[in-house]
Amino acid sequence: MAAPESTKFQVNFKSPDGTLINLYAASKEELEALLTAAQDFSALIGSVSQAFGGSASAAPVRSAAPVAAASSAQGGHTCRHGEMAYREGVGAKGPWKGYMCAAPKGATDKCQTIWVR
Repeated sequence: MAAPESTKFQVNFKSPDGTLINLYAASKEELEALLTAAQDFSALIGSVSQAFGGSASAAPVRSAAPVAAASSAQGGHTCRHGEMAYREGVGAKGPWKGYMCAAPKGATDKCQTIWVR
């Protein structure tokens, strides 16, 4: 799902089992409310994931590291698995950004990341 045009803040979480949780907000207040709701529902999210064959633990969502992601307005890339997600972050070697394959975590046919230099 692409972010709505009104999105000013986007936060993505990936649980240990690969479940993706995307929050889109038009204001800081809305983002805070969404983050609080996600934390409040973290056990339910894990339970639903397990019901659909995932192996999510009931760990709070806040334990996942957020990754800032840009909306599809930045010009997307696609691979054989669908639209690739644009992501940015800061790692041990400094800032990074790139387009990530939509295949689930651990998929043996996951496509290579397209790094933005």
